[in-house]
Amino acid sequence: MSGDTLDKLVVFLAKRDGIDKLVKTYQYVSKLVHWAAESSHPGFAGRAKSWETAAGLSRKVFRSGRSLTGLNALRRSPGEFGALAVLANAGEMVYFFFDHFTWLARVGVLEPWIARRASFVSAFGETVGYVFFIIMDVIMIRRGIKQERKLLMETETKEKEGEVRKIRMDRVMRLMGTAANLADLVIAIADIEPNPFCNHAVTLGISGLVSAWAGWYRNWPS
Repeated sequence: MSGDTLDKLVVFLAKRDGIDKLVKTYQYVSKLVHWAAESSHPGFAGRAKSWETAAGLSRKVFRSGRSLTGLNALRRSPGEFGALAVLANAGEMVYFFFDHFTWLARVGVLEPWIARRASFVSAFGETVGYVFFIIMDVIMIRRGIKQERKLLMETETKEKEGEVRKIRMDRVMRLMGTAANLADLVIAIADIEPNPFCNHAVTLGISGLVSAWAGWYRNWPS
């Protein structure tokens, strides 16, 4: 590992989102390992399940206070997106706020029955937030494509080349965000409305890794 890459890794892991994506990778790799080894190596599968559970609870601890991000966004002007931004941030705020109660119930501080109810409300808020964040990203991607086409039709200059590169980089980041939100949406639906597809270990494992690795890409220092 080169010094430059190591420097970037240190910066990445110093951020809350960075450590969250690392532990999320642990969580969903261990879920897939548990599924693959459950029938042939039950002892090993049990250790993988313990790793998955520990990683999932650890992520909830790291997210302490994250509901304030959504609350702070709601306090400010919603900007050009208006109701879309309000609903997206409100959903995110509900998700992180009730996630605290899920964690406290699962570690035994609160009654165990609270975990299921809090998890449902949290997942519902998460779903609402993801839907509207995806809509906003799709709108911005379409705008970027139109703007890029307009610039490419004009006389080429260094300034316009820079603008095109900026638009393309923004589109990549938004596509990564959309991929992560879609993957997390599948996981949230598995909590709200359990079904054979969304709740299958492979579906959850792949979805979790897509979200985690998209987050790695978006948060990796430039």
